[in-house]
Amino acid sequence: MSTMNTVGRPTTPNQVQSKPATLTGGRGLLQDEHLIFESDGWGKTGVDLPEPKTDGGDLGDLVRKDPIGLPGLSEPEAMRHYVRLSQKNHAIDLAIYPLGSCTMKHNPRLNEKMARLPGFSDIHPLQPQSTVQGALELMDQLAHWLKTLTGMPAVAMSPKAGAHGELCGLMAIRAAHEASGEHLKRRKVLVPTSAHGTNPATAAFVGYTVVEVAQTDDGRVDVADLASKLGPDVAAIMVTNPNTCGLFERDILEISRLTHEAGAYFYCDGANFNAIVGRVRPGDLGVDAMHINLHKTFSTPHGGGGPGAGPVVLSEALAAFAPAPWVVSGGDGFKLVEFAEGEAEQAFGRLCAFQGQMGMYVRALSYMMSHGSDGLRQVAEDAVLNANYIKARLSDLMSPAFPDGPCMHEALFDDEWLKGTEVTTLDFAKAMIDEGFHPMTMYFPLVVHGAMLIEPTETESKQELDRFIEAMRALAEAAKAGDVDRFKGAPFHAPLKRLDETRAARQPVLRWTAPEGSNIAAE
Repeated sequence: MSTMNTVGRPTTPNQVQSKPATLTGGRGLLQDEHLIFESDGWGKTGVDLPEPKTDGGDLGDLVRKDPIGLPGLSEPEAMRHYVRLSQKNHAIDLAIYPLGSCTMKHNPRLNEKMARLPGFSDIHPLQPQSTVQGALELMDQLAHWLKTLTGMPAVAMSPKAGAHGELCGLMAIRAAHEASGEHLKRRKVLVPTSAHGTNPATAAFVGYTVVEVAQTDDGRVDVADLASKLGPDVAAIMVTNPNTCGLFERDILEISRLTHEAGAYFYCDGANFNAIVGRVRPGDLGVDAMHINLHKTFSTPHGGGGPGAGPVVLSEALAAFAPAPWVVSGGDGFKLVEFAEGEAEQAFGRLCAFQGQMGMYVRALSYMMSHGSDGLRQVAEDAVLNANYIKARLSDLMSPAFPDGPCMHEALFDDEWLKGTEVTTLDFAKAMIDEGFHPMTMYFPLVVHGAMLIEPTETESKQELDRFIEAMRALAEAAKAGDVDRFKGAPFHAPLKRLDETRAARQPVLRWTAPEGSNIAAE
């Protein structure tokens, strides 16, 4: 007799029984791999180096007296080490990456090809500007389209990521208040509970007092609470739109009106711009500053620590305070305005040493030009369609946090449907790993108990969405049927099993030491 597994393929009883552990630690084609310091390469070197021509005597006490303490690997060994490690990671090129509020989508290879063109990939930020006219023109074009898509008159290109963009926007707001003589009295920033977590952190970093604004039962900003907290001591509000609950702030025009009426500025977290790009211009909503994550909306690589890019578009009221540098064009070609003087007299300064991340600029403009205006509009439509498809397909088994009406780019569920099952959100997420899927965002936003935040992005096909949905449905049915063991010990099939997260947080091991009795060289 055969049964059907979560992707619709037949399985035999023998396939679902527990399997013996392998003798090598590997699993099929998935190799077991130790740390590079634990490799058997301490008595050799993978490269031949010429004998030094001098003895290093001029270095005095800096001459090394002991072995360097690194293993020697041949080229095949080094290559295999990193390929084996890569097999232990989930990747967008492997399957759907459903992290909510992260837009982990496919990065077209065309973008990568463009970023590697000579003249973009091998330029140096200290080159004479006359030798990088093409790069400056590209920056100018990208800035033009960012302003066009947002309906804003100015953009600061140099911020490196979303939180860096938030810093840029708030510093421009502070500079504007300093110019008007109101900085000392405007010391508060209002942040809704549905905003991204970096928003209050950035406001505090800039020196403001953060005041929380409540949300309504349907997941939006409580306008009455906002109005009660606006006053002459408020510098700005920071609203994420669409917000972290995956919902569009339908009172956004009223929020903008109240903010400006109080003499404050409206900062919008644009991390979720992919849900509205080509459909809504933030400038038309009264936004004064908004960062755009090029590594999300415009498909430059996301994750792994960078590089990222988070340009900030600015309203007419803040444009003069944009940080240097920026590109201008004239009869002699393109040039960078790099100092807070002359035409940049009111600029608040610089955010980074040079001009930003060139590779991200190239990838983002390539994405824009290959899509065109109609394609970018479809980006938003497909992102919203995919999220609502997931919400509709899972709502009979799982409990949507905000069931009434459509969501935007991400579907948010709570853990109400898990009550009485002895399965937690964390258990469910770990079981997803056994099914070959990266878990969704868990326990965030904090305003939803046991939150499960799923963002499919616009680049997933219906076939891949269905594969993910069927796995989620099968797991949900197993949880409700009382199959607790499947969840409590998960993941069973990952290279590493579930960690004791409490112990890992309280007793972290931050330094590698050689196993006792090994012949590995000492540090």
